[in-house]
Amino acid sequence: MRSARPKVLHEVAGRAMVAHVVAAVQAAGADAVALVVGPGRDDVANVARSVAPSAEVFVQTDRLGTAHAVLAARAALERGYDDVLIAFADTPLILPETFAGLRAAVADGAAVAALGFEAADPHGYGRLLTGPDGDLVAIREHKDASDAERATRLCNAGLMALDGARALELLDAVGNQNAQKEYYLTDVVAGARERGLKAVHRTAPEDEVQGVNDRVQLAAAEAVAQRRLREAAMRAGATLVAPDTVHFSADTKLGRDVTIEPNVVFGPRVEVADNVTIRAFSHLEGASVEEGATIGPFARLRPGAKLEAGAHIGNFVEIKASTVGKGAKVNHLAYIGDASVGAKSNIGAGTITCNYDGFGKYRTEIGEGAFVGTNSSLVAPVRIGAGAYIGSGSVITDDVEPDALALGRGRQVQKAGWAAAFRASKQKS
Repeated sequence: MRSARPKVLHEVAGRAMVAHVVAAVQAAGADAVALVVGPGRDDVANVARSVAPSAEVFVQTDRLGTAHAVLAARAALERGYDDVLIAFADTPLILPETFAGLRAAVADGAAVAALGFEAADPHGYGRLLTGPDGDLVAIREHKDASDAERATRLCNAGLMALDGARALELLDAVGNQNAQKEYYLTDVVAGARERGLKAVHRTAPEDEVQGVNDRVQLAAAEAVAQRRLREAAMRAGATLVAPDTVHFSADTKLGRDVTIEPNVVFGPRVEVADNVTIRAFSHLEGASVEEGATIGPFARLRPGAKLEAGAHIGNFVEIKASTVGKGAKVNHLAYIGDASVGAKSNIGAGTITCNYDGFGKYRTEIGEGAFVGTNSSLVAPVRIGAGAYIGSGSVITDDVEPDALALGRGRQVQKAGWAAAFRASKQKS
């Protein structure tokens, strides 16, 4: 990845790859999660535990192969689960249904169930070799395969399920008699066959099992994830005017009859209720939007933004850590930060809540039905009472009583004929 960040913490659809895999395993019904990491990888462990708080973490100190990595979690395997799913944290597109299919194969009597895919270009992939009965005979690495074996397009995806009662037996039997002197997980298939146990395979689409090893593959995985999320959103009742231009996060939640115009970006932790319109070029992250609200175009909702029912957020408006009440309007060129805006209030163009003094953040409270004139600066901490009016161009530093008019600007002075005299003096010089 050419990155200071561990590969599996790179994100697809706003979620770390390892978090995608852990979530899929849990959704497939796993009772427990064991994470095998390299030394000093608390950052990976913490992300996994954000999805599965009870996940156990095991360290593979020496990298001696995939079977060796699985055996790093021996203490978990010794508990004797019905089945053991073996997943890789750099395959972020794997679906719970696919894991469930592997589990079902073990429940039907297989000691080993390996996941395969039909590769468009099988070069470099290990092959799944099957017998006349369709059972899995072996997994052969590309470099070790014969010409006849390489002719098959059924390739090894790496993911696997083992019978929990046989898992340690099969893993402990794996040797390292190969050029790399490593313990390969794929050898459990031959080990199962030697013991008269059943080994089978299940298949998944190639794009579901694609791994990520560089930024190009990361972008390819992102494209698949976005395609899935867009389709799911539309099938659930949202209208995407130009689907290919909308970017979702894995946890985006949309209600019915939501309309999303082109070039909208959803960062993590966004919830949108029914009948919301999000206009073009808007960006939402960590925001909650209630029914019937309108956003954009060119609006930004930052973490902590909450729009109540029927609120209007217009062009070039930014909302951060603030609640905009029912039916309130912030329609033009405004910044509302660390504030509450009462229901039915109107915030004029160019209004700014001055919430930061370089050291601390302070709140602005605007009551119901208040009217804030254009180009006003509200210097927090400050309260604007319900029904109050703020004159355009004001700088408000003190609280304003309900239903009062507040003006915080210099008095206008007019000097008759000054402009003509000024021009004449300049022309003479």
